[in-house]
Amino acid sequence: MEKLTQAQLKEKFISIYKENIKRDGADKLLDYLINKCDFFTAPASTRFHGSYEGGLCEHSINVYECLKAYLERPRVKELYGLEYSAESIAITALLHDMCKVDIYKRDFRNVKNDEGKWEKVPTYRTEDSLPYGHGEKSVYMISGFMRLSREEAMAIRWHMGFSGTEDNNLTGRALESYPLAFALCTADMEATYFLEKE
Repeated sequence: MEKLTQAQLKEKFISIYKENIKRDGADKLLDYLINKCDFFTAPASTRFHGSYEGGLCEHSINVYECLKAYLERPRVKELYGLEYSAESIAITALLHDMCKVDIYKRDFRNVKNDEGKWEKVPTYRTEDSLPYGHGEKSVYMISGFMRLSREEAMAIRWHMGFSGTEDNNLTGRALESYPLAFALCTADMEATYFLEKE
């Protein structure tokens, strides 16, 4: 599959957002993403998946596509009867990592090249002025613009699944109680470990 440019990714994200997210505050949130933060230029991580300019936007789109595909599987619908609105799917997938805006700063690190000599390579470092956790920070930021349903909030809060630092029993209860959280966690891992694997 041909890799989209940063401009194409931004256009695709905005198109998916506008087509699906209509609730009160959605326009202000989109304006914030476009004009008041680095969402479309930020990496998705410092050194791992999407650790390049525009990686956060690309990852968000990948998670959206993975979540839609997961929820459309006949077996998932048959077993669990899961039906979520296009709006809920778009909100949870596109905005699950909103906590990453404005926290990654350009930097350099030393690595050994193929000849065994040290050289500086560009990287990112984390500088978070609002250390409010991961999923809960995204919920907090989104809630400043628009209301989330409980299931949407829980899905975003627990999208890290067992990769987070919480007690495994608490994580398990959250994923069992809120199927959208489990689905989003699955989509996030699929995007991270398969679609975005370097």
